[in-house]
Amino acid sequence: MIKNKALKISTIELESPVVLAPMSGVTDMPFRKLVKQFGAGLVVSEMIASQEMLRASTKTQKMATPCEDESPIAVQLAGTDPEIMAQAAIMNEARGADIIDINMGCPVKKIVKSFAGSALMRNEKLAGEIMQAVKAAVNIPVTVKMRLGWDEESLNGATLAKMAEDIGLSAITIHGRTRNQMYGGHANWEAIAPIKQAVNIPVIGNGDLNTLEDVDKMIEQSGVDGVMVGRGAYGRPWFLRQVMDYLKTGEQTEPPSLAEQCEIVLEHYQAMLEHYGEHVGVRHARKHIGWYCKGLNGATNFRNEIMKMASPDEVKTHIRDFYTANIERKVA
Repeated sequence: MIKNKALKISTIELESPVVLAPMSGVTDMPFRKLVKQFGAGLVVSEMIASQEMLRASTKTQKMATPCEDESPIAVQLAGTDPEIMAQAAIMNEARGADIIDINMGCPVKKIVKSFAGSALMRNEKLAGEIMQAVKAAVNIPVTVKMRLGWDEESLNGATLAKMAEDIGLSAITIHGRTRNQMYGGHANWEAIAPIKQAVNIPVIGNGDLNTLEDVDKMIEQSGVDGVMVGRGAYGRPWFLRQVMDYLKTGEQTEPPSLAEQCEIVLEHYQAMLEHYGEHVGVRHARKHIGWYCKGLNGATNFRNEIMKMASPDEVKTHIRDFYTANIERKVA
């Protein structure tokens, strides 16, 4: 069990072994900052394509905002060219990243088609060259996130983890699925154990951590040094704090009240408008609002109505009315 145990990644000692996963289109700056308010040992940026970073597209610039006020933060990079990955790592070190994380786990077809993400697990030579180039390029810790392997016939997570350790990387995160599983089925936490046993650097477990019971089971079955929460934080930026409290005290803390949740949603919504501008922010926020209202009375109609709204003020009013109705229903 990792109760009361800080997680040390090279010279960086994290307050807690609970990490926010990198999720494209989700863990942008507004969401990371909100999670930080509740607490997380470490947050990880959305995956940034190294080639796009060097070209500095508008979208990538939004993803690559200054890091100082999010510390400790890891910036995750994806790519297939060791030199370009190294240059992108240098750029992110300069903008204040505490850790560079190499993406070798993304299963999405668009990424895999370019031989990046989890496709690198099929090319151990190139994977090693990328890890070596990035490690040599920066003075901050370098980590890697990967899967168990490409498929059940090629479970080479332990081999690549040992390679990462030999190159000098500081930690490894393992998602308990193969690439071919995508996000289907259930993460195999037991299969993370041999990878953990193969190395002496910290191993962080990821995949299907949606409840505190899940956290207990993953730690018991895999022996990991830390846990990374991904989709379990959808609509629950406070969940990482609950995990942190549980690992510290063994007790389950209550989520915010509905009234508090309403203010959290509104704060998040405003932060997204300021970050993206109204036109993009209104549309980008819809999925988050949908996640927040899950399980509440009238959620389906509320989501459908929000999808049609283009006015931020109209959306905010609708959010307040929706939560007020749920609070009154709970009291009645």
